[in-house]
Amino acid sequence: MPKYLITGGAGFIGANLINRLIGEGEIICVDNFNDYYNPEIKEDNIKKFKNNNNFRLYREDICSLQALDKIFNETTPDIVINLAARAGVRDISSAQLYIDTNVTGTANLLEMSKKYNIKKIITASSSSVYGNQNGEKFKENMKTDRPISIYAATKIAAENLCYSYSHLFGLNIICLRFFTVYGPMQRPDMAIHKFTKLIDKGLPVEVYGYGETARDYTYIDDIINGIKACIDYDTNFEIFNLGSGEVVKLKYLVDLISKQMNKKAIIKQMPLPKADAFYTASDISKANTLVGYEPKVKIEDGIEKFVNWFMHERIC
Repeated sequence: MPKYLITGGAGFIGANLINRLIGEGEIICVDNFNDYYNPEIKEDNIKKFKNNNNFRLYREDICSLQALDKIFNETTPDIVINLAARAGVRDISSAQLYIDTNVTGTANLLEMSKKYNIKKIITASSSSVYGNQNGEKFKENMKTDRPISIYAATKIAAENLCYSYSHLFGLNIICLRFFTVYGPMQRPDMAIHKFTKLIDKGLPVEVYGYGETARDYTYIDDIINGIKACIDYDTNFEIFNLGSGEVVKLKYLVDLISKQMNKKAIIKQMPLPKADAFYTASDISKANTLVGYEPKVKIEDGIEKFVNWFMHERIC
């Protein structure tokens, strides 16, 4: 059975991925359980795996090269899937926080992958690397030289490091640009989760860009299918968009959540923050052609699934 080392494994995407892969191989989960949001959520995400013989947990930070060296040496993974990140586009208070995890952490994983001859590396990038490119679907060959957030700048830097290590050392690397992932277990700071909680409590929902902004929202199951498809794809270096291929206006999204909860949203119109893109839209034709990626969950169905989880299964 293959050994998967999954960083950020106790997070939203990581725990969903582990749930999919744990019956197919050994899982080495690396997560530092930081307090960016309530660590109890991460603990809950992975509690069902702890008694599984295929699951091994390391409470370590990818910023520590020494810790990673110990983990790689003890576990000898076949595939590294890097989902650890300092997330969030709006925080512009400290570039160093983003650089440490998204750049230095990525460099550490690449260095260990080179040292231990890892067969494949899949790393999470972001639609934010495209910046503001309104009016057309984003293709992987578009320029990414105008990031509008510190987060995006560090994701671009991480992609460039991946290319360099692939070119120089022959590492097999795939960078996946995720487009606004949502679904059960979603982080509480993300829009859909936050809006749902505010509507449930009857509190005002801050709608940035006066509801006219638009996003390509991608359901978690489609993202996991995309990651899984890339595991079996042989390449030296590749970048793929993983999105839904559909664009949803913010005001429609809020209305959809409101209707699903049968509660009227109290809207507070707000200007768009400087670090927010006005529009994101994925061209997924490359991922479809090369790895068979084909998202299946429409926003209406995805919101229904999310609200059902929110009402009946979430812990906080």
